[in-house]
Amino acid sequence: MATQADQKSPKHQPQSLEDARARMLAQLVPVTMPERVALRDALDRVLGADVVANVTVPAYTNSAMDGYAVRGADLPAAGEARLRVIGQSFAGHPFTGALAAGECVRIMTGAVMPRAADTVVIQEDVNRDGDLARIGTGHRVGQHVRQAGEDIAQGATVLTAGRRIRVADIGLLASIGWVEVAVRRRLRVAFFSTGDELRPLGEPLREGEIHDSNRYTLYGMLRHFGADTLDLGVVRDEPQALREAFQQAGADADVVITSGGVSVGAADYIRSVLAEVGEIGFWKVNMKPGKPIAFGRLQGGATFFGLPGNPVSAMVTFYQVVQPALDRLAGAEPRTPLALRVRATGALKKGSNRREFQRGILETGADGELGVRSAAPQGSGILHSMSQANCFIVLPEDSGPVKPGELVRVEPFAGWM
Repeated sequence: MATQADQKSPKHQPQSLEDARARMLAQLVPVTMPERVALRDALDRVLGADVVANVTVPAYTNSAMDGYAVRGADLPAAGEARLRVIGQSFAGHPFTGALAAGECVRIMTGAVMPRAADTVVIQEDVNRDGDLARIGTGHRVGQHVRQAGEDIAQGATVLTAGRRIRVADIGLLASIGWVEVAVRRRLRVAFFSTGDELRPLGEPLREGEIHDSNRYTLYGMLRHFGADTLDLGVVRDEPQALREAFQQAGADADVVITSGGVSVGAADYIRSVLAEVGEIGFWKVNMKPGKPIAFGRLQGGATFFGLPGNPVSAMVTFYQVVQPALDRLAGAEPRTPLALRVRATGALKKGSNRREFQRGILETGADGELGVRSAAPQGSGILHSMSQANCFIVLPEDSGPVKPGELVRVEPFAGWM
């Protein structure tokens, strides 16, 4: 954290996004303890302990196709082999005997391979003539057979602590018989908006007033993340009201997030109050939108983030700064968004020396190639274009305007937000 002298400094120099993230993540320690939940309740939770398989999957050697189980030694090198069909093996109803030379068993997908059988010939490649199965050439020993344990070996670590459990993981855990899973407790996050101009939904607006949209956006982002939330409403632009809100939030939550009040306006009190009830790590990052974002800690240990009041700035800073921190605090590895290099299909304006996160629309052109265009307009208070966008167009600090056809970096929203 910054020293008291730094906190009282009239101006902190903006730092790069990488430096801000690194500085922040280095100070964060997971705050949640493991708890056990039913498997069906584990989706999107953070795994609290390694999962070690106590069974093999598959538990037995079985057929990967519908066909005939045969001995590899009976496959013909030339011409045709005629094998006697001595039974059948279905999933859940195995054939209990063993094959002798010149014999085969009708078998279905997932069924146990009969003893002495090591190969399956699919039914389309077999001509059936009563109790005889006629098989030609072109087959290899061991084809279409799933070996016991080829998916998961007993004693293997199949998932490691810190992983956010996905849909496929639920099926994987079910396949090894797990009824309950040890997961990290959900983060508790308190949030509130600041601003005398803000009015709750359902109340009429007077001149100079606006609806408080940021709290709803924050709620959605936090719910999507998987946090337990505490909405403290709108807090007046008044130091004592902010002190009381910080004290309540810090006592009840692991993380406290505010929107508004972190700039340099006459009524922006977040930083000064935070210096009294906690400490400031940084409050400027060289990015656009979202330069005035505060990071610190409240008395008692709760981590604090002060987001800008402009709606788009609040969203950009949440995903670029806050979400990696929430991942770390929740015991997970901070997520890195998928990044692509695609061609801009139109011109993009860029005039600042900050890294810009422009709202873009990533789409497939008539030529089948991916391209990206601006979801204009790009003002930090224009939430409509954020709603229309499906990616960030990331323009480096030292870049200028982009011409049509130039390659740019994009971060698709899908699977990330």
